[in-house]
Amino acid sequence: MVAEKPSGLLVHRSSIDARERRAMVQMLRDQIGAHVHPVHRLDKATSGLVLFALDTEVARNLSEQFASGSVKKVYKAIVRGHVVGDRVINHALRDEVDHRGQRIKGGIVREADTHLEVLSHWTVPLPVDRYPEGRYSMVRLSPRTGRFRQLRRHMKYISHPIIGDVRYGKGTHNRFFAEQLGLSRLWLHAESLELSHPNTGRLLRVDTGVAADFARCLIWLSSWSENSGI
Repeated sequence: MVAEKPSGLLVHRSSIDARERRAMVQMLRDQIGAHVHPVHRLDKATSGLVLFALDTEVARNLSEQFASGSVKKVYKAIVRGHVVGDRVINHALRDEVDHRGQRIKGGIVREADTHLEVLSHWTVPLPVDRYPEGRYSMVRLSPRTGRFRQLRRHMKYISHPIIGDVRYGKGTHNRFFAEQLGLSRLWLHAESLELSHPNTGRLLRVDTGVAADFARCLIWLSSWSENSGI
């Protein structure tokens, strides 16, 4: 099963957000009347596709595909600044949680790679922070490794944090978007998954369209700039 998660919903309950009672796992279980096994995670703040197995054998197969790096995941993000040039971000990241999602200190530093493709630039002629205008980009991100909050940490590393990121971003830009759009979220969306079907071995690709709030944001950004394409 593949389900599209809205921003603000946990995939499963976690001690990281112990007060939150809603989670995709319980909602899907109640919806279909069967147990579901999440085989990967998205942050609560991230929207997009999440893959579930309906039995332990399929869960094991899919988990092995994710562990081997053979699953292709593609995201779109709106970030601060005009990002220049497609690239591979190669920046090792220290583990912040263990395999159960529990926070740890002094974790192992592991290799982490993300492919970045620049899609659009916008300039918003309104004062943001100490600047007379705001500059933003939309990028396509494909993580080649699966580290905790890899995309958010990598975009901070190259000084183009994702808008709406309260941990790794900047509050002035986050508040600017929230005030202009009347909504507050992390502008990161998991748009596609590509993997081998666990039963047939055939290539399986699942895509989701642009979320309604993402589309609204893109319309607003494009209205400010005549030259939004790259």
